[in-house]
Amino acid sequence: MNDEHTGTGARCLVTGATGYIGGRLVPELLAAGHQVRCLARSPEKLRDHPWAGEAEVVRGDVLDAGSVAEALRGTDVAYYLVHALGSGDTFEETDRRAARVFAEQARAAGVRRIVYLGGLTPADVPEEELSPHLRSRAEVGRILLASGVPTTVLRAAVVIGSGSASFEMLRYLTERLPVMVTPSWVHTRIQPVAVRDVLRALVGSARMPSDVSRAFDIGGPDILTYREMMIRYASVAGLRHRLILSVPMLSPGLSSHWVGLVTPVPASIARPLTESLRHEVVCHEHDIARYVPDPPGHPFGFDQAVRLALRRVREAKVTTRWSSASVPGAPSDPLPTDPDWAGGSLYTDVRELTVDAPPAALWRVIEGIGGENGWYSFPLAWAVRGRLDRLVGGVGLRRGRRDATRLRAGDSLDFWRVEEIEPGHLLRLRAEMRLPGLAWLEMSASTDDEGRTRYRQRALFHPRGLLGHAYWWSVSPFHAVVFGGMARNISHAAAHEPARPATERSPAR
Repeated sequence: MNDEHTGTGARCLVTGATGYIGGRLVPELLAAGHQVRCLARSPEKLRDHPWAGEAEVVRGDVLDAGSVAEALRGTDVAYYLVHALGSGDTFEETDRRAARVFAEQARAAGVRRIVYLGGLTPADVPEEELSPHLRSRAEVGRILLASGVPTTVLRAAVVIGSGSASFEMLRYLTERLPVMVTPSWVHTRIQPVAVRDVLRALVGSARMPSDVSRAFDIGGPDILTYREMMIRYASVAGLRHRLILSVPMLSPGLSSHWVGLVTPVPASIARPLTESLRHEVVCHEHDIARYVPDPPGHPFGFDQAVRLALRRVREAKVTTRWSSASVPGAPSDPLPTDPDWAGGSLYTDVRELTVDAPPAALWRVIEGIGGENGWYSFPLAWAVRGRLDRLVGGVGLRRGRRDATRLRAGDSLDFWRVEEIEPGHLLRLRAEMRLPGLAWLEMSASTDDEGRTRYRQRALFHPRGLLGHAYWWSVSPFHAVVFGGMARNISHAAAHEPARPATERSPAR
């Protein structure tokens, strides 16, 4: 058994590793020197995580006492990070049953500590008057505290980080609506907390003294209304000031349908979240700092937490979708197990073709694109787009290329910039034209399982505000001509690219 005073790592079980917090907690525990086992109903969902080879993954369900008992065998610290939010009207009963199973099995297995992340609840509201979501979170905390195992219950309000359901709802509402008619809950006071500070508290709880078994409030330094959070989000994201008008007669049920129309957050999740927003959720203590001291600069303020959540967009780290990043750069970045609606809007246009040419010939065409060589589709459209860009103060197409055949990261290329290049395989360009958002064009050459050359082309656009969404949909009817034509013409050019002697081929760089 691990000795909490020696500083050696504990053997930790993480339930809910495919969820928002769980998937981000595992690498933090590993980095802190702990051994980690994950309990998941679908272990295959975790195979693409960069830490998959460092943590043990077992199949099981928190409603199945047998699989829970097996997963808890030899465990020092058990993290309970599951809840049935979004599973329908029976989620309270499901949460109750699962918590009881986990509490009983943790005690039987001799677990040293349970750590649970619940919801922040108002101290002056009777539990029966809480929203079903907050009421269930509070009940689960009580069940675990009564388990006979020393338990840490961390209670948080809105967690700020890409992928958090509460944050995604805030993000989409703010980005998509410059003018909002909102329910009265926009005036509710909330104490948000950065996901990094939540994870820091969770990891630190593993070493909490055995005589401590209680709940702790965790939050950032800012207490804001939901309206203030939307206004400050818009400021950090570089959006114009949002006009927000509240309408008292919008009930929580109507609010959830309204959120469902405006955002991609499922109504089954939006409804319990909006119902909870009628309660003021503000920390009443910061006792956690006695056991998990705040390092300099922590906890993060709201603006800093939002900046971190938006970092992937600002640094132009593009993936197939925001939630498919295989290697997260920070806890605030997306993960493969995040839902499709997490991470903000990212529009894509993908084209793939088989090319009757060797990959080297296809790569020469890709690397030679732009400048005097053109863009392989609808030259008039590219010329007009370049002139329009110059009219509004952009760079247009006048910059051309540094070299007629070679590119390197950082090169300007007409109104693009080479963001990433993997010689022989991948070219990613970031748009520097004037746009209501961020745009990329990616081209790659590869060989499939049958030895055929494949060309893959992706155009990606992350809109900024309602104008950004309108821009994408206004130009999307022309994508078949512009991007479809580009893919076909690049493939055709590669097929007619003259073969070169080995001595003339581009050296690997």
